[in-house]
Amino acid sequence: MHHRVHVEPHTKRDELSLPAREGGAHERELIALVRELVHELHPQRAKIVDLSVSSRLERDLGIDSLGRTELILRIERSFGTRLPGAAAGAAETVGDLLHALDQAHPESEALAGIAAAEPLPLVPAAIEARTLIEVLEWHAARHPDRVHLTVLDDDSTPLAAMTYRALAEAAREAAQGLIERDIVPGDRIALMLPTGRDFFVAFFAILYAGAVPVPIYPPMRMSQLEEHLHRQAAILRNAGARILITVPEGRSAAALLQAQVASLTSVESVAGLSPRGAASGLPLTRETSAALIQYTSGSTGDPKGVVLTHANLLANIRAIGQAMEASSADIFVSWLPLYHDMGLIGAWLGCLYFAAQLYVMSPLTFLVRPESWLWAIHRFRATLSGAPNFAFELCLNKIDDRSLQGLDLSSLRMVANGAEPVSVPALRRFIERFGPYGFRPGAMAPVYGLAENSVGLAFPPAGRTPVIDRVDRESLTRRAIASPAQPDDLHPLEIASCGAPLPGHEVRIVDDLGFELGERREGRLEFRGPSATSGYFRNETKTRELFHGGWLDSGDRAYMAGGEIYITGRIKDIIIRAGRHIYPQQIEEAIGGIAGIRKGCVAVFGAADRTSGTERVIIVAETRESDPATRAALQGQARQVAAAIAGTPPDEVVLAPPRTVPKTSSGKIRRSAAKELYETGRIGVTQRAAWRQILRLSLAGTGRQLARLMTIVRETLYATWWWIVMALGFTVAWCAVMVLPRLKWRWRAVRGIARATLAAVGAPVAAKGLARLPSGNAVLVFNHSSYMDVVVLGAVLPDEPVYVAKREFAAHFFAGPFIRRLGALFVERYDTSVSLADTANAIAAASQGRNIVFFPEGAFTRRAGLSEFYLGAFKVAAEAGLPVVPGIIGGTRSMLRGSQWFPRWTPLSVTIENAIMASGKDFASVLRLRDEARNTVLAGCGEPDLGELVKPPQPLRGIFEGNWQDTGSRSQ
Repeated sequence: MHHRVHVEPHTKRDELSLPAREGGAHERELIALVRELVHELHPQRAKIVDLSVSSRLERDLGIDSLGRTELILRIERSFGTRLPGAAAGAAETVGDLLHALDQAHPESEALAGIAAAEPLPLVPAAIEARTLIEVLEWHAARHPDRVHLTVLDDDSTPLAAMTYRALAEAAREAAQGLIERDIVPGDRIALMLPTGRDFFVAFFAILYAGAVPVPIYPPMRMSQLEEHLHRQAAILRNAGARILITVPEGRSAAALLQAQVASLTSVESVAGLSPRGAASGLPLTRETSAALIQYTSGSTGDPKGVVLTHANLLANIRAIGQAMEASSADIFVSWLPLYHDMGLIGAWLGCLYFAAQLYVMSPLTFLVRPESWLWAIHRFRATLSGAPNFAFELCLNKIDDRSLQGLDLSSLRMVANGAEPVSVPALRRFIERFGPYGFRPGAMAPVYGLAENSVGLAFPPAGRTPVIDRVDRESLTRRAIASPAQPDDLHPLEIASCGAPLPGHEVRIVDDLGFELGERREGRLEFRGPSATSGYFRNETKTRELFHGGWLDSGDRAYMAGGEIYITGRIKDIIIRAGRHIYPQQIEEAIGGIAGIRKGCVAVFGAADRTSGTERVIIVAETRESDPATRAALQGQARQVAAAIAGTPPDEVVLAPPRTVPKTSSGKIRRSAAKELYETGRIGVTQRAAWRQILRLSLAGTGRQLARLMTIVRETLYATWWWIVMALGFTVAWCAVMVLPRLKWRWRAVRGIARATLAAVGAPVAAKGLARLPSGNAVLVFNHSSYMDVVVLGAVLPDEPVYVAKREFAAHFFAGPFIRRLGALFVERYDTSVSLADTANAIAAASQGRNIVFFPEGAFTRRAGLSEFYLGAFKVAAEAGLPVVPGIIGGTRSMLRGSQWFPRWTPLSVTIENAIMASGKDFASVLRLRDEARNTVLAGCGEPDLGELVKPPQPLRGIFEGNWQDTGSRSQ
């Protein structure tokens, strides 16, 4: 079915299309439009500004984000066109807008409409999946070519569509690139990517590699660069991020972060993650593995990273899906940022799990043209969507009726209104305004959630009209009792119900002493359930504050009525004055409605009054007004409005220029940051130019860069000395082994030379448990990390051990004679019949009273982790009735990593564990012996478990390479 939009013509519609115009003509017309808006916004500034294409919209002309939206609407009306949303939203100068205008399409073409989304066959959700990876693999295996998501350029133009197969294949390939960069399970990788294909691929690539994604938001404009990067540096340092993945053109700016974050080894793009070598195994991810670290809004000095496991996320997605009655028949349209939980988990991962179609657009597109969200819902017949409260306000204030002609929102079943306080007036106005366009009251769903519970905690029943509670203001603010207001009360508090706790989750309201409160008693909201975090990453203090005897503190005040939750405000934001609770958001919303005050740009907070022992009420409100009389009148109006709501006038009203009040990435007022600006006297301080911000950021990283340079010099000198010493040591050892006539003498010489060599490079071996070593007739098994393993064992092991080496070494002109003179046993790894003979030789050697040394991993790689153990060593032990002695070698991988020849200093160690005996000679006994030995080594080596990998098919191997005669592939 096709849905087309009828648009009335206007004065500019019949002109030539935009490309046919002369550049100078539409440049002059654009400048005239900008000048007209600047005159309306700043009458005094318009007289002195020399407006040109190089004029900066914000700094020179004072056009903020709301003014930008208005300007773009006027440009589109005047030129009869649709500007590219992302380009217009990111524009810094008039010239940038002119360039966006050159890229625009005629409005008649842009609004022609496209076919509605074709309904896809119904499929079940990934019910049995335990991890997000299993969810994607489940869908990719059963319906690989089903379209999972579509990235939109605007409300109608698809940029890219991804099937489940395409997403899984691209993510696996990028995961190989991460593994090649030494990423191991548990590493943190930051994502600073806009909405687009790369984000989806990178997120799952990180999960496939066993690492943990840390989404952070990219700067929208260069004018915000310094504050943005300072904030992100604090997050990256706390996360210990190894790699930052961003867009190719953002790598230079991201390098400024690398200079300030010691753990950050590289800045990559998704395109640059293409693997160079053969595919290796991917780690097995468990439901208890961390799947996401989500940083909550807070101060830059104390970032809080909420750790969420796969089990947490899937529990929340399933519970939300049950509340929303979600299925694969649903279609979700979202402009929500993917670095925010509502867009990442609620929109994308929820659609992934239930196989619902997702249409996603850039947040910039919505901010520049709010109606694009509604038109995308119309065109793709969306059944679900969601947004914070400010988005509904923006639709009410910035969309004119002309832009809505032909709009049909009747397909919507539910639109979640969450992530910030829900405004009851905004609910009513939105339902009333868009009711004629098919929007049903029951589709509006005020919800409650928080990052500490993944995303959602409370939802109303699907299809129910919002429930509004009218509460006696005096009773709530003075006695914390939500008494119903009388019918004739003209000034009640109106609070929207957020519904009941999600299935499987619990909520309680407690007082300051932690005692649970009854019906309609306001207090602190606490929760628990399967979606709840285990704590904040590397922040034990905040984690301790979060938990109260098995319950988690939401940080919000609320009350319960009829089993439903009513949120009254953030605890840290509520101001207590003379025993009265003052709720900032109510005052902020009311003052934002004063003509001349910027709506959504008001912060109310409390500042300690040491004289009275209570809190002073401070209001910071943005305005463009510069006339003293007008500003005084605004301050007077603000005091009256605040007094009417709080019952007491504010202590100070500060009028500030635009873009003063700090906000989070999701648009919430950062009251604590506004308070800091106020107390440090930085309200209204002019923002530095972008080049000065970059210079300051570069200088801020100079100290770390110098420290890195000194580290490089020091490490290079050490590496040079290391190779000189090692070369000399190997030469002397080789000569001694070739000359000395007795095996005992050769081993004594090797032991002494190895110890002296390691001491000369400053890395003597710390040996533990040597007393557990038998004097002979035992099988010793060690983890294998580096070529240095044999040097370390040569310095530590007593007597004359028998090393088991691969047969390829026997033909080596240098190593072959050396190893043979030390009594090594060469084995064939790939020929099964030959390797069985090698087993007999190993058993015979064991019967001669010497310890046999195996590296049962077979080979080592540069990648950290303990690989699976092959069975050869354990068959030898079982057949000969010998004990197996597990040993752990520490530090050699860091000293000389596989495929690298640059050594680094690190402490070395060898730990010998207790001997293990096989319970028999049968295959099951050999497997048990192997598993027990491997678990011992894994517990002591401190590296990830790489034994359970998703591997490509392997050829038939000998038992020293893992196969048990004719039993097939290796047992896991």
